[in-house]
Amino acid sequence: MRPVTDARPGRWLLPSLMVAAALVLAQASPAQAIRLKELATFEGVRVNQITGYGLVVGLNGTGDKDQTGFTRQSLSNLLKRMDITVAPTALKVKNVAAVMVTADLPPFVKPGTKIDVLVSSLGDATSLQGGTLLVTAMKGLDDQIYSIAQGPLSVGGFAITGQAASVQKNHPTVGRIVQGGTVEREVPIRWQGKETLSVKLNLPDFTTAARVAESINESLPGAGARPLDAATVELSVPMNYRENLAVMVAELENVAVEPDAIGKVIINERTGSVVVGENVKLSTVAVAHGNLSIQIREGQNVSQPDPFSPGETVVTPETDVNVEEGADNLLLIERSTNINDVVKALNAIGVTPRDLITIFQLIQAAGALHGELEIL
Repeated sequence: MRPVTDARPGRWLLPSLMVAAALVLAQASPAQAIRLKELATFEGVRVNQITGYGLVVGLNGTGDKDQTGFTRQSLSNLLKRMDITVAPTALKVKNVAAVMVTADLPPFVKPGTKIDVLVSSLGDATSLQGGTLLVTAMKGLDDQIYSIAQGPLSVGGFAITGQAASVQKNHPTVGRIVQGGTVEREVPIRWQGKETLSVKLNLPDFTTAARVAESINESLPGAGARPLDAATVELSVPMNYRENLAVMVAELENVAVEPDAIGKVIINERTGSVVVGENVKLSTVAVAHGNLSIQIREGQNVSQPDPFSPGETVVTPETDVNVEEGADNLLLIERSTNINDVVKALNAIGVTPRDLITIFQLIQAAGALHGELEIL
């Protein structure tokens, strides 16, 4: 048994565990303060989702099929509102597609403001390229209209289909209309005159919440900030800010806080990716990881009779199996107190990122991994 600083001849050592699509490690760096704006949001300041049902027209034969009944019915209803009466069964909708229109309504947005909208095919259209969204009312969960959307779609892809082959780039059944929605109604937010204000952490953590409260009290004396739980910090609004709360929030957004986080190892077995957090530590543990290689070769042994003899040709199958197992010795991984030590210890094992997925699970089972192991 020898320490991990010894390198064995012929052993491939990863120069860095930061391998594209394989292993990413958060490098150790001195803790630095982050603005509160990046760590939390303020109570009541949130995005609201709105949706609408509409029709995209002008497609080049890539719209819904005639079997899509709701598209034909929607087109018939649209024409009826324009004093044109056509039975749904008499309509062809290959140039029309039924779509769902979605958007995020930012807080404090005022009527007349332009927002981006996302248009997604609802039926069996093959492409929305070149289409134009007809005016669509977008509603919230309260069934109130908050925006109106209309305009030409930007798809960023295409789909071409022939009789025997097809070519597709990106995702042609979803498109975006930049500044295609016009806000018609403001989401009511009680803002001015508040006596208390709550700060909501994006990642709940008791230590971070306590540090946020401490930093707020240092920069804004009299606020009396206190953590209510791992995700909420409550503070009092001073009298001189109650009618001008925006100024106070602007000051709070720039309060510097040093966040804390649990040590975590995240594994994605589908892609072979491993991410190791900064606070992960290892206890002393011995690891042996041997590779097993099996090769199977199939062949045939042909035996032919002598010329002009009454014999028959005989074909005998042959299988050659070769098994090799790596003769890896037990390797000692010393106690790691920071992320740099973890990187050096794992590099010294000299295994692939795929092998590290198994090794991390075994180290945790041995009780030597001090951090949370999450497998996606």
